[in-house]
Amino acid sequence: QLVESGGGLVQAGGSLRLSCAASGLTFNTKAMGWFRQASGKEREFVAAISSSGIRTYYSDSVKGRFTISRDNAKNMLYVEMNSLKPEDTAVYYCAVRKGPHSEYAAAYDYWGQGTQVTVSS
Repeated sequence: QLVESGGGLVQAGGSLRLSCAASGLTFNTKAMGWFRQASGKEREFVAAISSSGIRTYYSDSVKGRFTISRDNAKNMLYVEMNSLKPEDTAVYYCAVRKGPHSEYAAAYDYWGQGTQVTVSS
């Protein structure tokens, strides 16, 4: 089970930290990812992290502004989002997959319910 939290309303230029609590899986052996879906749009890749946390991957749209991290001791996944823009407004989802990281949503096996992030201009 994956449960996201930390979403909310923030002004442009502000910051938010999303969390994803994982249970019922061997967390430290799984790659994890963050995706987002804006209203009327397809789900898109945001960031991913290897099982060890050593390797991280970002979409071009968030590179330099978002930081993905994980705490394997706590079974937690995070994304720190800075310099937020109105176009970052979306429902954000965490996801887990059994293989190495991927930028494709279809490659992930389990998903959280999502948390809404709204960035006002």
